[in-house]
Amino acid sequence: MADHPLAEGRPNIVFVFGDQWGAFATGYNGNPDVQTPHIDALAQESVVFTNAVSCCPVCTPYRANLLTGRSPLSHGLFLNDLRLPESEISIADVLGAQGYDTAYIGKWHLDGPDRLGFTPPGRRRHGFDYWAVADCTHDYMHSIYYRGDDPTPRYWEGYDAHAQTDDAIRYVESHGRERPYCLFLSWGPPHFPWREVPQEYLDRYDGRRYAHTPNRWEVDERQLAGYYAHCTALDEDLGRLVEALERSGQADNTIFVFTSDHGTMMGAHGLATMLKQYPYAESALVPLLVRYPREQRGACRVEAPLNEVDLMPTLLSMAGAPIPEGVQGQDLTHLITGGPGAVPTSSLVMSVAPFNINYLAHMPAYRGIYTARYAYMRSLQGPWLLFDNADDPFQMHNLALLPEHASLVAELDAELLTWLDRTGDPFLSAEEHIAQWGYQVDHKHDIPFQM
Repeated sequence: MADHPLAEGRPNIVFVFGDQWGAFATGYNGNPDVQTPHIDALAQESVVFTNAVSCCPVCTPYRANLLTGRSPLSHGLFLNDLRLPESEISIADVLGAQGYDTAYIGKWHLDGPDRLGFTPPGRRRHGFDYWAVADCTHDYMHSIYYRGDDPTPRYWEGYDAHAQTDDAIRYVESHGRERPYCLFLSWGPPHFPWREVPQEYLDRYDGRRYAHTPNRWEVDERQLAGYYAHCTALDEDLGRLVEALERSGQADNTIFVFTSDHGTMMGAHGLATMLKQYPYAESALVPLLVRYPREQRGACRVEAPLNEVDLMPTLLSMAGAPIPEGVQGQDLTHLITGGPGAVPTSSLVMSVAPFNINYLAHMPAYRGIYTARYAYMRSLQGPWLLFDNADDPFQMHNLALLPEHASLVAELDAELLTWLDRTGDPFLSAEEHIAQWGYQVDHKHDIPFQM
């Protein structure tokens, strides 16, 4: 394939993300129980964002935000198992028009309620030309997917994350010589089922005693062992992919991103291990490492808050590509390169319509912000949560209704209101938003899906 004039000299992008991998479940972030040596080594070479917030901490909304740079009430995907409208412009659409090869491997979860169905070529793939994808499965040892234009179901060999990483390595080794590429590798783990991981990884964790954080007073240690076993398996896969980039000579000219769509409560605040959608740190804060040896300012930690809506415009800018109209995220290239630019003071987090177990548990719809120090949330009834994450990193002491913090609540509430204005969010009830978009949901606010 001949060079494309627009693509000459531009960086590759390799974007790797897990599902339900909280920032707390990494060694570089201070967790003594989980083994992530390859990620820890990558952190030593990367810009590490310590306040990376999942804007709507659950699968489909995150993925829609990530690819479009737009918030849930703009593209409409605030529940799982909705289809991303064909009219939405993704990062792959833009980069493909700029001469990039584009690839997606792994979990998609943007094609509607038929989780095991085939996503046909065309607009439903949103600009990705190489395709080795299942919409959504968590059967990690018998994992369905579709390749290219073939609607025949296939199955990854063995543990799917290992096989998907093998496919990503083959892609890296066969691309990048004539034109740059943008590769997304989307793992299903460490999302539950926690124990569906090769035994060799379980053997590293089963039977151990784990450090219990002050806010974790309910946890199943077999599940925690399985969760960490998934993290270690994926850590080895990340190490193999980074090694392949270096072996191919592409590492210096590749923007490498590692992150996750959201975390999981894992017993914190007495909430069940599998719960997400909550604004607590275990659910809302995710790992985010960005390494770009050719242009980054050096390894460092950045406390400025951001979320996935910002990643699309930032990566496009770093690739010298235009940012489409309608993108709501901020171009934060300067936080990676060290150039001049405004530092974000807050990042948005929300649940438009709690669904599934969260709805049954009466979790309120909320809007909120994370700053470099505080986490502030408002429900429809008024201020709900306020934590000082510097003095109270485990978010044990809710300050929202204490009179002595009224001025701080007012200040953070005003900043939140600017976010709602900026994103055109009227902050209605869950039922009103569901009706506004015409969605048909069941008794748990779920979009009924097929598996």
